[in-house]
Amino acid sequence: MLLPLILSLAASAQSAQQVGTLIVAHGGDSVWNAAVIRQTNDVQTGGPVRIALLMGEGAPAHRFQSVVDTLVAAGASTVVVVPFLVSSYGGHYEQIRYLVGATDSLTPSMREHLTMSGIERPRARVPLLLTRSLDDAPELEQILVDRAVAQTSTAREQALFLIGHGPNSDEDEAAWMANLRPLAERVRARAGFRDARVGLMLDDAPKAVRAEAVQRIRELITLQAQLTGRPVIVVPLLIARGEVSATKVPADLAGLPIVYSGSALTPHPQLARWVERRVKETVSQPR
Repeated sequence: MLLPLILSLAASAQSAQQVGTLIVAHGGDSVWNAAVIRQTNDVQTGGPVRIALLMGEGAPAHRFQSVVDTLVAAGASTVVVVPFLVSSYGGHYEQIRYLVGATDSLTPSMREHLTMSGIERPRARVPLLLTRSLDDAPELEQILVDRAVAQTSTAREQALFLIGHGPNSDEDEAAWMANLRPLAERVRARAGFRDARVGLMLDDAPKAVRAEAVQRIRELITLQAQLTGRPVIVVPLLIARGEVSATKVPADLAGLPIVYSGSALTPHPQLARWVERRVKETVSQPR
């Protein structure tokens, strides 16, 4: 009886090792990259886990095609690709769709970004299964609740504002907001805030478009402060701390009555649980 059990356990372990996980992040400066890499080190899927970066100073050492090769060398016969992005709508998600072969269409600027970092489709012939980004994941909801309540002991008397980077196109912005508005309401209800709103700063948009987006955010926060008579709790919808959270958001919101710590989504244990769930759901789907 013992030998069949041992063989069964060994077979299960071997099967688990055949699934590799490739987490794909935007990439930033050394501090941003280090935070994301530390977070992905907590992911336990039963198989090899690696990270690729789409741009920035760390991209040459973490190119998509090279990381796929590394996973295959580690025994992976299938690779689940998990975009470590806030939303599944926008240029960077399309880059990942291109890399896994889900589309042949990329805007010239998104294709140029890949070329500049030496990133191309992998030559390894293994299935690449793409998941969704964070979008409206329950794990993201929990992280935002934790970030928000850490900044106040009087949530019921205050308002909450979630501020994100945002995409470039109007269509993608609408898709972001379709996920984020209900998410903001769930966070408000769980954390007990009087009001909650969300806005996107459209950081990569043309100057005039970005300025209008920031003005709209400032007006919403001003109205929230007038409603409550208290400073507004501002939480960034950003993967890791970097220039946007440390410099741009404070500059955009300068002079407003806010409480802002700049804490990003990383580090948080729920991010590792989110990756693990995405992988488990993907490999369990019939193909």
